[in-house]
This record gives sequence, structure tokens and C-alpha cells, in this order.
Amino acid sequence: MDPHLLRTFAAVARLGSFSAAADELGYTQSAVSQQIAALEQDVGAVLLRRRPVGLTDAGARLLEHTGPILLRLAAARADVARLSGPPPAAVVLGATPLSGVDTVALVGVQRAMPRVTFTLRVAGRDAVATGVAVGELDLGLVDGVTAPSDPLPLPDAGQLSTVVVAERPAVVALPAGHPLASRRGLRLADLADAVWLDAPQVATPLDQLRALARAEGFRGGMAYPGTDAALCLGLIAAGAGLALLPGTALTPDLRGVPVTEPRLIHRTDLVHGSLTAPAAAVRAALSL
Repeated sequence: MDPHLLRTFAAVARLGSFSAAADELGYTQSAVSQQIAALEQDVGAVLLRRRPVGLTDAGARLLEHTGPILLRLAAARADVARLSGPPPAAVVLGATPLSGVDTVALVGVQRAMPRVTFTLRVAGRDAVATGVAVGELDLGLVDGVTAPSDPLPLPDAGQLSTVVVAERPAVVALPAGHPLASRRGLRLADLADAVWLDAPQVATPLDQLRALARAEGFRGGMAYPGTDAALCLGLIAAGAGLALLPGTALTPDLRGVPVTEPRLIHRTDLVHGSLTAPAAAVRAALSL
């Protein structure tokens, strides 16, 4: 399957329009139609209904594969470029909102290399990991809640290395006046009927909560798709919903109750591919 055809297919599926995909990709509508027809002939199945535009069952299944395929291709290109291109005079570090960047260490590296430009970008978990894979970021700090022996869930983005930077207790964050705020511990499954803040870029995503607790439920209250950690914590304090967070993130308006079952930790990993000398210095400064 030609990657160019897959990109066109993904654009049409996302936009729900041949003409909109043509505008976005810089093709004519006729060219987009021809590319989709060629892809359908290649796979031997109709992928898109034409009026109205929508995915067939076969198209929906192919779309599940398309994102990872295109990501791995972009990651391969970026990995080769890191090894063959000229050394950059810049380092771009991505970080998730609650990754706990060691700002003192980072500024120390920057001062030791005054000719290198350092940039820090805050983004969601998948965006940071994907950004490292495709070469938009040199390194990434990614946080999340997991069992002590399990890795953090990351997109399949090729040859990335991970280094544990920090491990902290994971707690259920709730308003200071909440009826459960005085408890010494809570079983995660016992909170399946509670209302949770749906803030997947900052707190633990709802689907991951269900997987960790091995229970259904965990309905979302207010949805916050952004990456502002302070705003997220303010919403929890105001009663928008519970959240599973690192204990170090709590504010005076919040209480954190440890999770007694299952055993969970909040981990921050440093994710990277091949490193230039300045990026390697950042890795050394931020690693345990």
C-alpha cells in the first residue's frame, strides 16, 4: 500500500469530504478520487461510501492501521536524519503537564552551552512521544500512572529509548471538603461510580482508569482536553470530578488519598531517539 494513498485516504476519512481533503493536500478533487480508487483496487475492497462520504467496515479497519503505519514511516525518516544530518545548534524538549521538569538542571545545561538554543514545549502524552519519533522534538518527558512493573503506554513509534526520571505515589485527588478526603486509602474499583474529570492530557484518561481497576464505570464529568495543569487542578478543587494524579501535584485546596488496590505509581519517563551532544547533555542532567 502506497503511503501517499494512505495519507489521502486518512484525510478523506477525517474530513468526511473528497473536496476538503483535496484542498488540504493540494490536489484536485479528481486526483483524490483517483487515489482512493487506486487504494481500493490495491486492497480489493470498497473503503469509502461516496454519498454521503463515510467509511465502510473495511475502510474503518484499514484506518485503524493507517495511523500507526504513517507514524512508523515518519519515525524511520526522522531516525535516519538524526544520524546523517549536520549537528543542530538547538535542542527542543517536550514535556507533559505533570512530568515535573527539573528546571534547575535544564537551565544549568543551557548556561553551559550558550551557543545552543534550548526550547521547552508542553503538550499531551501522545503528542510528546510522537513528536520525538518524527523528529519535531529531540527528547520528551512523558508522565502517567501505571503498575510499578509496567511501562507507560506509548504509541508504537519505532526505535525510541526510555529512561525513568521520577517515580511518585499516585493518589486520588479530590476537593478538601469531599466526604472521602479523610480516608487513609481507597480501592480504585470502589470509585467506579464516582464522577471523574475527563482531562486525558493532564490526569489519567478514563479508559486507562477502567483498565487499571479492571472495572466498568468511571464516567466523565466535565471534559477538559487542554494541557493547563493549574486549570485542571482548579476544576478538581471546584468539584468537577475526581482525578488520579501524582501526590506532588496537589494544591492546598485538594486532598490526595492513596490507592491501596491495585498498587500504582506515577512515573515520568524521558523518551528519545538518537541524540546529538547537546541533547545527550540534557538527558544526563534529567535522568536519575
